[in-house]
Amino acid sequence: MTINIYSIVKPSKDEYDKIINDLIKSSSKYATVKNHSIFNKNIAKAQTIDTKKAQQSYTQAFEPYMNGYNIALDVLGKQIDSFEFAKKIENHSTINFFIGGAYGFEDKFLKKCDLIISLSKLTYAHKIATLTLTEQIFRALCINNNHPYHK
Repeated sequence: MTINIYSIVKPSKDEYDKIINDLIKSSSKYATVKNHSIFNKNIAKAQTIDTKKAQQSYTQAFEPYMNGYNIALDVLGKQIDSFEFAKKIENHSTINFFIGGAYGFEDKFLKKCDLIISLSKLTYAHKIATLTLTEQIFRALCINNNHPYHK
């Protein structure tokens, strides 16, 4: 199983990355998990124009990676618990998670996704959303493999 996390964010190396990478390493017993930061000149320019252009630039950046089971993280998505999350990622060889940019997703992109979930009703900074998602991926893999971490 391969799990990809795609975020519209400039790459960085900070204290969050260490924790995220530790969780990815812990997950490697069960799956290959990769964290991808996507940011380019088109996104930077579009974000200075308006919400619609920004969302379109995110869709253009994400579409090439939409192979497999695609899950968007959106504040208006379905809220699920860790056990339901574990079930949602079972039995897929490639899973792609998408964390939108500052302006969220356009409907066109969300309609192409297999699932839309929300980590919370709260809005998180990208690094916190990625950290929370990475921890839930590890937890789900533990649940699906009968490892006691989730208890």
